[in-house]
Amino acid sequence: MKKLVSIALALALICAGLLTAFAEEQDLLDKVLAAGKLVVGSEGTYPPNSYYDENNNLTGFDVEVGRAIAQKLGVEYEPYVADWASLMTALEFGTIDTLIEELEPTEERAQKYDFSVPYTYIHGAALVAGDNEEITSADDLAGKKAAQNETSLWGERARNYGMEVVPVTDDYQTYQLITTGRADVTLNAETAFNDYMAQHPEANVKIAFYTEDASSSVVPVRKGNEKFLAAVNEAIDALREEGVLSELSVRFFGFDYTQE
Repeated sequence: MKKLVSIALALALICAGLLTAFAEEQDLLDKVLAAGKLVVGSEGTYPPNSYYDENNNLTGFDVEVGRAIAQKLGVEYEPYVADWASLMTALEFGTIDTLIEELEPTEERAQKYDFSVPYTYIHGAALVAGDNEEITSADDLAGKKAAQNETSLWGERARNYGMEVVPVTDDYQTYQLITTGRADVTLNAETAFNDYMAQHPEANVKIAFYTEDASSSVVPVRKGNEKFLAAVNEAIDALREEGVLSELSVRFFGFDYTQE
């Protein structure tokens, strides 16, 4: 009987060792290199970060950062385009390797993911209709209606400010709600608003105020993929040192947001 127990224990230890070795071999970096591609989540409807150009090619600041990181890893860039909620689900279940779409680190997200070093530092802003004089600071937001994606970080911040969130699924709906008065304000990164106003100078909107602190965009990595995280960090550091991040920022934003 003791011999059977010993054999069973030995087999269990061997299996545990094999499982550990298998888990180590399955670091995301190994998977990506073996596949020869980096599958990156992108909305495709969030200019200038991700959008389709006049030739129907996916581009934008975050898209090109993703392509540059993939190139540093020595693999192809493969976009996975979906709405924000679907992208977060795809990231959680491993349908995509990572998500590069102006994602900010939060305590809640840190429970599931590790984060790369930041690749941008951008202030948030509040956009209102051009004739709105009621909102000039964050102190004026409580009780107002905010047009936001409910599952986004900006939607969460709107609720934290005491606002009623009016759900939207894309930027077109957001600006329609603001200009028609069905929502009072929308919160987002300053780069998104600056791009919209540059593309639509006739739009009756304005930035009411900016946040004091800048937020950072990072690349999220599912827990347990230390080699992949290290490789992404190395790629970002190299792209910053080579001036690639700055060049992309100026190209798409008109300003270098990659320096702290």
